Amino acid sequence: MRIVVAHNRYREAQPSGENTIVDAEIAQLTAAGVEVLPFLRSSDEIASMPKSAKALLPISPIYAPRAQQDLARLLTEHRPDVLHLHNPYPLLSPWVVRTAHKHGVPVVQTVHNYRQVCSSGLYFRDGVICQDCRGRALGVPAVVHRCYRGSRAQSALMATTLAVHRGTWKSVDRFIALTSAVADHLRDYGIPDDRIVVKPNGIPDPGTPAPLGQGFLFLGRLSPEKGVGLLLDAWRRHPDGALGPLRVAGDGELRPLVESVAAERADVTFLGPLDRAGVRAALAASAVVLATSTWHDVLPTVIIEALASGRPVLGTALGGIPYLVGADTPREPAGTGPAAVASAPAPASPGGPAAVATSDALPAGLLSGAAGWVVPPDPAAFAAALPVAVARAAALSGAARSRYERIFHPDVVTKRLIDVYASLSPSGGS
Repeated sequence: MRIVVAHNRYREAQPSGENTIVDAEIAQLTAAGVEVLPFLRSSDEIASMPKSAKALLPISPIYAPRAQQDLARLLTEHRPDVLHLHNPYPLLSPWVVRTAHKHGVPVVQTVHNYRQVCSSGLYFRDGVICQDCRGRALGVPAVVHRCYRGSRAQSALMATTLAVHRGTWKSVDRFIALTSAVADHLRDYGIPDDRIVVKPNGIPDPGTPAPLGQGFLFLGRLSPEKGVGLLLDAWRRHPDGALGPLRVAGDGELRPLVESVAAERADVTFLGPLDRAGVRAALAASAVVLATSTWHDVLPTVIIEALASGRPVLGTALGGIPYLVGADTPREPAGTGPAAVASAPAPASPGGPAAVATSDALPAGLLSGAAGWVVPPDPAAFAAALPVAVARAAALSGAARSRYERIFHPDVVTKRLIDVYASLSPSGGS
């Protein structure tokens, strides 16, 4: 099987989980015997481009002529079975889908964000969830609010690109949704079920989990949308030491807030940014990992790392978090507004089961999943969930590791991906 993997790499100055996932996926496919032809561009190339090439950059999200010429040559020479697209912006353009189809090559796209609809790709603006451009022929609100790179001009270009390429996206042969929430986003966009496959990313197996540690770990960017403020607000509602230790690892604009709370309380430790060895040590020392995003976080890798290490997760009921911990349930479309409102459970259908299963032993709004719990992104609700999570962590530790092995192990996700390719290849993958 011969696959072209197309991806516009994000700038190296901004660490990108998407770049890391693409690199890992190429390595995993190659190890599985798939011939991979990388078709890569990098946004780092822009600075060294000649003036003539830079002059064409404003239109490249719509149509990137050089990329189409290079791709056409690659497809003609190597006759691949499938083109697998990740990020097309800005140097590839969604036009690569049309180029591949012109050469009779089916296209798979992994959907890493919400950019079929949202110019920023995040469904998040000014500290709240925003879906103002959903259902519009042209995303005018994105222009008004400068959603793309803080520029009205660039936002207008991206909104126009999304409008121009609506038909392009709807011609993709198979979409890979990283979670059930992304699948819902694609259905809302008009993609039929038979062209959507839910296949998450995987991470390398860290090996047998260490014995369960104590307390909680937050590992991530210290920024408003990652919910560190929500977490600290919830944590302060408990007496110092009542829940065991809280370790916070990472860096970002809210670092001073974390440092001040760590100075006030003996049960909060700020670890700062960690290397891989530091991450492993922090996971080993903890019992529960926290995922407190206040936006529709697509697929927080830290959750998969936690499951691989046998650590259950307490997270907010937003984006891909419920799917990752096995607690996904039908929810209302997010709409625009505060995260706590935008994560409301869908009402039960008449005569049908309730959307959220609860028990007398669980606080209102807390949903238990196969490998953790989700709760509305509200400080009071999160505060009520913390004692439940620490008390029940040991009971879910084995289930967390088992969920990783069944769903997120590289061998599992790579086989699933090859099966997707084979379903589109005339040769059936031979």
